[in-house]
Amino acid sequence: MKALQYRAIGSRPELVEIDTPTPAAGEILLKVTAAGACHSDEFIMGASEEEYSFKPLPLTLGHEVAGVVEAIGSGVRDVEVGEAVIVYGPWGCGRCYHCAGGAEQNCEKGMRAPGIYSDGGMAEYMIFDDARHLVPIGDLDPVKNVSLTDAGLTPYRAVKSALPKLVPGTTAVVIGSGGLGHVAIQLLKALSSATVVVLDVGEAQLELARTVGADHTFLSNPDAIPAVKDLTRGLGATVVFDFVGIQPTADLSAKMVAAAGSVVVVGVASGAVPIGQTTVPLDVTGRAINWGSRTELMEVVELAKRGAINIHVEQFSLDEAPAAYEKLHAGEIRGRAVIVP
Repeated sequence: MKALQYRAIGSRPELVEIDTPTPAAGEILLKVTAAGACHSDEFIMGASEEEYSFKPLPLTLGHEVAGVVEAIGSGVRDVEVGEAVIVYGPWGCGRCYHCAGGAEQNCEKGMRAPGIYSDGGMAEYMIFDDARHLVPIGDLDPVKNVSLTDAGLTPYRAVKSALPKLVPGTTAVVIGSGGLGHVAIQLLKALSSATVVVLDVGEAQLELARTVGADHTFLSNPDAIPAVKDLTRGLGATVVFDFVGIQPTADLSAKMVAAAGSVVVVGVASGAVPIGQTTVPLDVTGRAINWGSRTELMEVVELAKRGAINIHVEQFSLDEAPAAYEKLHAGEIRGRAVIVP
C-alpha cells in the first residue's frame, strides 16, 4: 500500500510502498478515508537529530485520521466492519488515573499517538489496538471533519477551559487564524458571548477569520496592543489564545492580557510568557493546552453534527501529499490540508 513517511532527519516526507497490515488478535484494520496534515508534523520534521524524540524513523505521518473499519481481529468487540469513524489521537495506556477519566493525552506512561510516536494514518490502511480510540461519526463527511480530531479537539479544550472567564462583556483574543485558530473563533462564538478579536500576519488570514465570525481583526504586530486596549476600555483581553506559540506572539499575549485574565498557549513552538508579579498583570494565569480527552472529542463531533463548527479544508490525493506539505511549510494552506487516499 502507499504511505507518506518521514524517513531521515532533515528530509521532506516521501510517498513509499509498504506492506498492507493484517489485524492480529485484538486489533482493528481501518481503511483510511482522510488524513489531516498539521503544523505539528512540520515541528517533528524540523527537529534536529539531538531533539528528535518521536518514533524511530521511518515514521508514517498522520495523526488526524478518519476511516471505515475494514476488518477486525479475534476478540475485538464494540466495533463493526463498515463503521465510519474518526481516530482519537493521543493514545495512552488506558489504565492510569488520567486515562481512566478519558484524558489519555496526559497518560502517566506517555502517549503513543499515531503519526508521532507510532505509525499514523497518512496511508491507505492503518492498524489499531483498541476500539476506544475510534469515535463514530455517522453521516459526517470524513474529508471535511477528519480534522475534528486535532484542529477541532485542541481548540475546543482551550476554549472550554476558559469559559468561566468569558462572561458577557469580556473579550477573547485569538492569535493565528489558521488550521486551529479558525476553529477556535467558531467555538468562541458558539459557546460564549465574548467579543472575539483575531490577530494574524496577513489580510487573507484575517479575511478567513472574519468569514468564520471574528468581531474585530488586526495585523499581528505591536500596534495590536493599543488596538485591543482601545476596544476594552484600556483593560486588555480577558483571555488570549495563542495558536502560534513563538516568542513575538507570547510577548503580545503578555502585553494585552487584562488583570485576572488568562493566557492560553496552543501553538507548538518555543515562545513563553513569564508569569510573575512584575511580568504580567496581577492574578493572570497561564496554561499550555495538550490536545483533549476522548469525551471532549465526542462533544466536538456533536457540535459538528449540529453545524456549529465548519473546518475549512484544502483536499489533496495521497500522490499529492508531498506537495501539500510543501504548501503547508510555506504557509500557503488556508485552513487545513486533508489527504484523501
